Amino acid sequence: MAEKVTQLKRGQQVAFWATLITLFISLLKGIIGVLFDSKVLVADAFHSAADTIAIFASGFGLWLAARKKSLRFPYGLYKAETLLTAVIGILIIWAGIELILDGYQKLFFIAQANEFPTLPVIASISSIVVAYFIARKEKQIGKAINSQSLLANASESFLDIFSSIVVLLGILMTYWRIPYVEGAVIILIALMILKLGLENFWNSLLILLDANLDENLQKQIEQTVQEIPGVTDVKDLKIRQAGPFRMVELKFTTNPSISIYQAHAVADEIEHKIHQHYSTVESVLVHAEPSRKATLRAVFPVTEINGIESKVYGHFGRAPYFAIVNIQENQIEIEDFYLNEFLDREKHIGLHVVKVLVNYDLDMLFTNRLGEISFSLLRENFIDIYQIETDDLTIHHVIQLYLHNKLHRITVATHSVDESLSEND
Repeated sequence: MAEKVTQLKRGQQVAFWATLITLFISLLKGIIGVLFDSKVLVADAFHSAADTIAIFASGFGLWLAARKKSLRFPYGLYKAETLLTAVIGILIIWAGIELILDGYQKLFFIAQANEFPTLPVIASISSIVVAYFIARKEKQIGKAINSQSLLANASESFLDIFSSIVVLLGILMTYWRIPYVEGAVIILIALMILKLGLENFWNSLLILLDANLDENLQKQIEQTVQEIPGVTDVKDLKIRQAGPFRMVELKFTTNPSISIYQAHAVADEIEHKIHQHYSTVESVLVHAEPSRKATLRAVFPVTEINGIESKVYGHFGRAPYFAIVNIQENQIEIEDFYLNEFLDREKHIGLHVVKVLVNYDLDMLFTNRLGEISFSLLRENFIDIYQIETDDLTIHHVIQLYLHNKLHRITVATHSVDESLSEND
């Protein structure tokens, strides 16, 4: 949290300095525009004033966002920036409409100019240079702290460069007494101001209504969570924005037989991974649900390769083969047979087998005997283990027993580590 507060303070500093500089440029253009009767420069001064208000709103919002959470505001004041931006957006829209009306009145008026407008030209060129450096700094810090308001202001500052060039050309063309130029340039600037106000208001409204504005981030988070062991599916992932941060809510499904402790551990891992990979996320709310998969993938230690009629081998680690089977309510399908390549090992045969089998994304194992080491690793990978009482059964027979709830889940290993070592499990 301390790092996020530091980032917010960096954004505040940039926003407030940009506010002061832009305000100075706005006043400079306004005063010179009035003194030299340059309506175009006065209109550009209004444009810069609108930018000043927007930048100030960003800085003020970041300042509020850095305030500590309280009992009254347990989620922080992150949305203060958004609310203020929405209000200022309305004021900017009003200013844009007023300028459009003023520009229309001057559209057919040809201004009289007796001497070259040196100061208006200098003021306009200064505005271009200042807008460039402010835009660069806002973009740099905005990306660093993921402040959408700073990034929006940076885009607007880059747009100011273009508008200042247009203003410069308008001042010169007005001096050369080219008709329609002054009114047209004023209307163009007014439209830019109107666009800025509408964008600020609309984006703020969407954020305040908790609209999902970042589908790409949603897909990235979903992919990250899917890769976490124990997660079978990600459901109902929601992202809402509050100031420069994101709030994430999601449901995930997991094996219904695992303990509350294990489900909580998976939820903690999800929260940790999201915070680790996505610095813009402020909070994560995770809810676990039992999975209800239509198709279950099971593994059987078997003595032979004979489809679903293959006989189950009684000892897990020393089985010659392992059958990977997909089980549906009315359908049984053999997916693969795996040859036990570790039978010549002296120790931990079962452990080596399990390390291979977990890559099949298994849901269940059916066996008669299972050592403690293999059992622990299988449970860590959220694989249910069912006990077969006799060795003389086929895969098909075992599955029928399972579907009729006649098999018991193994909750502890059938023999200890010492016994496993002596039996090469």
